[in-house]
Amino acid sequence: MTDALWFDPSLMLIGGTWQSASDTLPLINPSDGSPLARIARGQVGDIDAAVQAAHTARDGDWGRLTATERGRILTEIGRRVLARVDELAELEAHDVGKPLTQARADAVALARYMEFYGGAADKVMGETIPYLDGYTVYTLREPHGVTGHIVPWNYPMQIIGRSVGAALAMGNACVLKPAEEACLTALAFAHIAREAGLPDGALNVVPGLGAEAGAALAAHPGVQHISFTGSVRTGALVQQAAGANVVPVTLELGGKSPQLVFDDADLDAALPFLVNAGIQNAGQTCSASSRILVQRGAYDAARNRMADAYEALTVGPAMDDLRVGPLISIRQKQIVDGFLARGADLTIAAQGHLQNAPDTGAYVRPTLFADVPPDHMLARDEIFGPVQVLIPFETEEEAVSIANSTDYGLVASIWTANGARQMRLAKALQAGQIFINNYGAGGGVELPFGGVGKSGHGREKGFEALYGFSTLKTVAAHHG
Repeated sequence: MTDALWFDPSLMLIGGTWQSASDTLPLINPSDGSPLARIARGQVGDIDAAVQAAHTARDGDWGRLTATERGRILTEIGRRVLARVDELAELEAHDVGKPLTQARADAVALARYMEFYGGAADKVMGETIPYLDGYTVYTLREPHGVTGHIVPWNYPMQIIGRSVGAALAMGNACVLKPAEEACLTALAFAHIAREAGLPDGALNVVPGLGAEAGAALAAHPGVQHISFTGSVRTGALVQQAAGANVVPVTLELGGKSPQLVFDDADLDAALPFLVNAGIQNAGQTCSASSRILVQRGAYDAARNRMADAYEALTVGPAMDDLRVGPLISIRQKQIVDGFLARGADLTIAAQGHLQNAPDTGAYVRPTLFADVPPDHMLARDEIFGPVQVLIPFETEEEAVSIANSTDYGLVASIWTANGARQMRLAKALQAGQIFINNYGAGGGVELPFGGVGKSGHGREKGFEALYGFSTLKTVAAHHG
């Protein structure tokens, strides 16, 4: 695919200049295992140069822009992303294995983030605080300075939009380390941002291995805030490294998100959400709904209808644009296969079907398990594949207990017509986002997103992300 690219994927962007690295890494197409391109293998020195370039931008052209001017640049980036949605979608489909329709939705979401944060850039207000007689006290929100962004492979465009977009809107200069498995749209975005007029050094992109470039970025003393999305284990390491420099960290980690379906739920309305929230992006979503808790009175009907939906699922190459594509890599396939093997003692209610899927691709059949005990590892551990478990429950109290029984707390959904129950459970469930009679709310660029427990801390999306990418300064003026 390298010959078809409109940019050189082996280069890093540092201080407005596209530079070669001392070594490169292969990108593999998960649909068939073929080589896509080679990307830069950034090292400690490259990260250091990128951080220094970001500081230069903050002290220079980028830092001198007004919030309105920053917003105009972000809005222009969004416009240019929309103009290249199809190109970006094709890159993402090849790179991540995402079906074209899903990849296109991610590209549109990237544009929407730029539009939202472009419009929000000059609307982050301080406040005045009533205080002692003779004083005027007010607050200011100011950028941290240089922010580091370690982005995973499952949703590169969306996560760049919600983290880099918000950081730039607040006036920070950014160093982005995309996942070594999926770099193409991150690099394409950097090209588009520069074409839109983003000053040199405001965005620097250094691909590379997590243990090399990622670790160097997390530990760099010149970085004033780190945003990380990924696994719990790596997130803990990032937090420890940043902690040595007393640097704040936004962590968006794993999930084992439940949907609670009560006897009075509208199954016709719920069914598409119940299934899609588990199999979208082949289940490789932190907020995937991998647990479906169903009250006994609705359990058989829900099981049968979900089984029918699973039997109709087709899995194949990303460019075939089926419901499900491959996993990101053979390694991830082996991990998911291991979970499926550990479910040998469980009942498989249904599985999807492979279609034109080459043996060299990273394919797993979507699998629905029924009657799963709440303490089974498949009901407690994050699988990160197209696997869902059905868990029956009797009472509202039991449902809450099961839903809150994992280490995670990212998203939860409640399906019921009972308004009082909706309110009770919205308070009782331990999660950063609660959806009532829906799941995901269409992506929700405006909706604060983040978790509790081992799902992380801090919030992305919406205005909360802008607050996270800023520091609050209090000014107390004594004028007698």
